[in-house]
Amino acid sequence: MPHVLGARGEIVAVLFGHPLAQARKGRPTNKILWVARPGATPSGATAPQALRITATLDGTGTRVTREVAGGPGPSIVDIPQAGCWRLELRWSGRTDSMDLVYADS
Repeated sequence: MPHVLGARGEIVAVLFGHPLAQARKGRPTNKILWVARPGATPSGATAPQALRITATLDGTGTRVTREVAGGPGPSIVDIPQAGCWRLELRWSGRTDSMDLVYADS
C-alpha cells in the first residue's frame, strides 16, 4: 500500500487515492488514512482533537489549511494546485511533517 511516513515518525499517511491529484474529475478521491503512533494521552483529555494540516506549495508562498475532525483517521485531502506540498501536521499536542506530491489530473 503506498504510504508516506512523517519526518519524526509520529504519523503515516496511507494513500488510498494514489497517485494524489490536484483535481479528480470522475476518478477516485484523494483518500488518505492518517495513522498516528500511539502516544500518551494528556491528562484531562476527553475527546481527540482535530488533525490540523497546514500545507505549503514548495518554492512558493501558497498555503492552505485543512482539518480532519476527531484527529488522525480517514480523510479526503484535496489541494488547489499540483506540485510538491510540505504538510505541517498538529493533533492532540503532537506534531510531524511530510511532503506529498499532487499530480495534474
